[in-house]
Amino acid sequence: MSNRGKVLDLFEAQKDVWEEQAARGIEAYRKGDAKLTVTDRKGNPLSDVKVTVKQKSHEFRFGINLLLVDEMDTPEKAERYESLIRDSFNMGTVPFYWKTLEPERGKSRYEKGSPYCYRRPAIDTCVDLCNRLGIEPREHALAYEHFFPDWLYDKEVDEIKKEMERHYAEISERYANKMHTIEVTNEMYWKNGKTKFFDAFDYVEWCFKTAEKYFPNNQLVVNETTPLCWDDTCRVTDKYYAYIEANLLKGVKIDAIGMQYHMFYKSEQEYEETRPYYNPKNLYAHMDLYSNLNKPLQITEVTVPAYSNDPEDEELQAEILEKLYRIWFSHPNVEQIVYWNLIDGYAYVSDPDPAKIAATKGDMSVGENYYYGGLVRYDMTPKPAFYKLRELIQKTWHTEETLSTDAEGRTEFRGFYGDYEVNLRRNGKSITRTITLSSKEKNNFCFVLSR
Repeated sequence: MSNRGKVLDLFEAQKDVWEEQAARGIEAYRKGDAKLTVTDRKGNPLSDVKVTVKQKSHEFRFGINLLLVDEMDTPEKAERYESLIRDSFNMGTVPFYWKTLEPERGKSRYEKGSPYCYRRPAIDTCVDLCNRLGIEPREHALAYEHFFPDWLYDKEVDEIKKEMERHYAEISERYANKMHTIEVTNEMYWKNGKTKFFDAFDYVEWCFKTAEKYFPNNQLVVNETTPLCWDDTCRVTDKYYAYIEANLLKGVKIDAIGMQYHMFYKSEQEYEETRPYYNPKNLYAHMDLYSNLNKPLQITEVTVPAYSNDPEDEELQAEILEKLYRIWFSHPNVEQIVYWNLIDGYAYVSDPDPAKIAATKGDMSVGENYYYGGLVRYDMTPKPAFYKLRELIQKTWHTEETLSTDAEGRTEFRGFYGDYEVNLRRNGKSITRTITLSSKEKNNFCFVLSR
């Protein structure tokens, strides 16, 4: 592994500060107090009721992309893929890249059974998967200009807008009531666009105002690349901050701010290139900066490569991610963290044939930073990073309590926000109910139990 561990030097140098800040933030912002009252059918308080509370899900969203839904070449691998998602995640990013969603005008790939496209599954396939697993689907890249269909490239701006509005209307009709988060614009950093519309002064404004028309009850999100989010000057003049603020001042409905976090650097460049990103002070400063816009933050696309399947490299990947997730989870304005590729070997390979990927370990010409960026190895065995995130989500950030009511029929607990199963037992009588401990509610719950 050589001396890769030195990439942790800023985490170590700032350890006392950031660990205390993370612990304090998680306790303050990710947990709340629930007050429970138990009475009989006449309203009389019941004492000595045994109350067991067990957390079933998180209010906070821990996500993974669903680009690989159609890539598993055997039923066993497909089942394994689904079980790995179910194991740790409660949100799935659904790819709406227009280029492959409607490669030929009027022939969209929404339905299951649509023509296969590498890493671009049919939308209904992803939605059905989310329904089976009980996780929330998240729309990705509604107006990602760099992935507009080829047949738009030579069109004039007015015609492009007309086609985009038709596209919005189709998606709204099919999915507006199935996924709350709609990521509208993505990656505005490209120097050159594919269409004439990309250079128009009103591109972001038009995309969002049109999205508001068709998705009035959804959360509309802007999303941007890693350097613009975390490696600018950390001032209100930063490019990303400035264009969000400018559009908000124009009345644009931007409901949340997406911040990518891809460490797409070759191993020999890792230390130098990751200095801004593996710096707790810098991470907190940028989250604080964007919080001034009074919008929730979403860490939308996370990639931290292991660079190999050697044990030392995989352990380092897990350690880095454990620190990053603690920092992000502790910030009051962050509401989602979405890891990007679940499985090694599927991202950006030149030939998606599974047999060739397995034989060559992917197209290594694009770098080990892409191939080894997953939480699971190509053979579907979890890496230490997968187990570390699962431990955080299911154990460290998880609440189970056994309580008893007092003479007034009351008890209380402090837990992580989310859904809970509550079981109440007294004198052979027992009931089980579900409650939601919410960061937006007072969390007072009343139960009726027969004597």
